Amino acid sequence: MSYQNALTRMYALGHELAATPSHKFDLAHMRVLLEGLDHPERRFPAVLIAGTNGKGSTAATLASILCASGLRTGLYTSPHLVRINERIRINDVEISDDDFAVLHDVVDRTAERLVTGGELPWHPSFFEMLTAMAFEYFSGHEVDIAVLEVGMGGRLDATNVIEPRVSVITDVSLDHQKYLGETIAEIAREKAGIIRRGGAVVTLPQHPEANDVIGNTILEHEAKPISAVQFVPPVSPSSGEYLDHKTETPGVSRYPLQVLGKEIVVETRLTGRHQLRNVALAIAAAEELSKQGFPVSAETIERGIRETRWAGRFQIVKAAGESTEYVLDVAHNPAGAWALRSTLSAAYGERPFTLVFGAMRDKAIAEMAEILFPLAERIIVTRADNPRSATTQEIRQAAARVAMDVEPAANVAEALQKAGGAALASAGTGAHAPASMGLVVVTGSIYIVGEAMQVLSPRIPASPPVPSAVICGS
Repeated sequence: MSYQNALTRMYALGHELAATPSHKFDLAHMRVLLEGLDHPERRFPAVLIAGTNGKGSTAATLASILCASGLRTGLYTSPHLVRINERIRINDVEISDDDFAVLHDVVDRTAERLVTGGELPWHPSFFEMLTAMAFEYFSGHEVDIAVLEVGMGGRLDATNVIEPRVSVITDVSLDHQKYLGETIAEIAREKAGIIRRGGAVVTLPQHPEANDVIGNTILEHEAKPISAVQFVPPVSPSSGEYLDHKTETPGVSRYPLQVLGKEIVVETRLTGRHQLRNVALAIAAAEELSKQGFPVSAETIERGIRETRWAGRFQIVKAAGESTEYVLDVAHNPAGAWALRSTLSAAYGERPFTLVFGAMRDKAIAEMAEILFPLAERIIVTRADNPRSATTQEIRQAAARVAMDVEPAANVAEALQKAGGAALASAGTGAHAPASMGLVVVTGSIYIVGEAMQVLSPRIPASPPVPSAVICGS
């Protein structure tokens, strides 16, 4: 089977989060599929990360730390920005098209055999297929450890068939209410489903309802709670800002920390106060893995954080010789929108900008608009090439309370073309704006950001060589 045929068959399965009335989320079916594959998920240790926001950033940071520690490290994340291959990586190298096609064929044939034999009631879903393929890939390439990001929820997510060495729960907020529940407590209960009896659980204090659910689940399972608080820079009681937190280099945060008995300097390109919490969770998980015998040290934690790259999270794009600066950020729910707003304020102050926004129609568009639209000098709304995308008219209606002057664009490419001119027209009009530079913020759905990355790809410089690549490849 060719790579293109594999993609066609995968996407024919429908939206990865959808469950029809007859096809409920059920780990029993995932376990049957994995048994048919001779249980690849049992052949490597893993860390499982759940949460509403930040789990991808946390997973990428932890995987980079483990890679810098000389471990052959698998990373499974979702969704993707540009290509589906992004979701399955070893030592930050995406699965090849050929390997993807071969593994799809293996898993697909196994699924068809199980359905024909009556062991499965129906063909596995998009996400179940992809998760099984990731397990097969990591097993076949004999990874030393894998970092797995939960797709949605936790309790019934396809990734939750593994027995994690460490469970990590990032910040919990309202999202995917159709599937997970209408309250933070209900959603937290689904996320806490990754906690194992007697297992290690890394988390941080957050919303009181989430704290109660996570704390009670830890007690019920007699699990080992690990707080990442000590790895978050202390906050000034007067200003609310992090102490010792420097951003002397644009897009880079630096601060000292005590880790494994040594002082390191955390230097991360994951910008924003919320990202410091995600980095703290990754450090706490890495420290726990060190205690379990994995070769993680203070030095490799420091290097792994410094070498972490996670596209589309307050990613700043500006080509040499061009005057427009682009900020790409996946803020697909109100909590993400607040995080983006805070980071924009810290990075750019009152500098005027043009906002390019698009979202899936099942998202809290009105709430996101209330948070972000009042900040923008000009607003351009668009839609991604995805059947779940809200139309520009739907976005304008949802945002009517806060923004009457909203300009539609048929697609992301058109929106960026309009925004570039708008940004140039407004450059220099704000107190903090360099006279030669306009600013465009692209946000909302991950699919909007992904399509923007494709349009802007000639402007995105190639990543510099990673010094630890030789270690990671060993």
